[in-house]
Amino acid sequence: MADMDGVVKRIIHGPGPGGRQRFTPGTKATFHYKTLRCDPERTVIDDSRTNGKPMELIIGKKFKLPVWETVVSSMCEGEVAEFTCDTRHVLVYPMVSKSLRNIAVGRDPLEGQRHCCGIGQLHDHHSLGHDDLDQLHANPQPLIFIIDMLKVEEAGTYEQDPWAMTDDEKFAACPHIDEEGNRLFHEGRVVEAAVKYHDAIACLKNLCRERPGDEHWMSLDAKITPLLLNYCCVCKMLSGEFYEVIEHCTAILSKSLSEDNVKAYYKRGKALGAVWNEAEARRDLSRAALLDPSLAPLVTRELKVIEARMREKEQEEKGRYRGLFQ
Repeated sequence: MADMDGVVKRIIHGPGPGGRQRFTPGTKATFHYKTLRCDPERTVIDDSRTNGKPMELIIGKKFKLPVWETVVSSMCEGEVAEFTCDTRHVLVYPMVSKSLRNIAVGRDPLEGQRHCCGIGQLHDHHSLGHDDLDQLHANPQPLIFIIDMLKVEEAGTYEQDPWAMTDDEKFAACPHIDEEGNRLFHEGRVVEAAVKYHDAIACLKNLCRERPGDEHWMSLDAKITPLLLNYCCVCKMLSGEFYEVIEHCTAILSKSLSEDNVKAYYKRGKALGAVWNEAEARRDLSRAALLDPSLAPLVTRELKVIEARMREKEQEEKGRYRGLFQ
């Protein structure tokens, strides 16, 4: 196979019956990928199959790792190929990998990169939060990508994902994504609703560009709060992910415009009670009742539930310690 500029391609499995395909701007490629070091062990850095979700890339959208557009454009549906890429093509891979790993666990893909680019973040904080990515950034080297092309779709034949939209498209789509999340939640499809809320949050956060004090930023940021309350304080609460509820409610309450957010205090109080933090749970629930007296009956009931759980835990611990010393 002829080499591309700084890229060597080796076909592992031949193309499907469709033959060669044209990748015009807007073409969507869906594929699984495995990223390997060029060491004798071919050490695996990332494998999309372990995350259970393939990568989706739209040609012409200026993905942060341009070489991926180059390599997938040389493939067709049903093909599996290995690409060895020179160091110059993969210098930004550690930052890209961090974003993809965040997405895989349901976190904001731009987390930690709000106030500066990825390179600046490394200079300021000296870490991407993953040892292997830090090592790769400190020692740039060629990488191997094994691409399994699952599907190729022409522009206009697929529903566009939020991350691939323009700013105007994201702004217009957010209310519809939120409505879809509400519909799924009311149907009891909590996990699917959480995905929709997360998509809407990611759209708005990307639009914000972190400009505190800017009128446009403040209006967008205000729209994120109810979405976060739906995403974490409803879906995540029902899923038992209490620490994530606490984290996001705390983020909401840290903003001056949201410091009296009743729902955030109430939901954080419930989550704190669920993780045995009685004192702080009482503080938050009491604050919620003070801000909205109509919540007093709910707060009283919730405090009784927390007290009962704490008594049960205390009895369990007494029994456990008694057994140790008998």
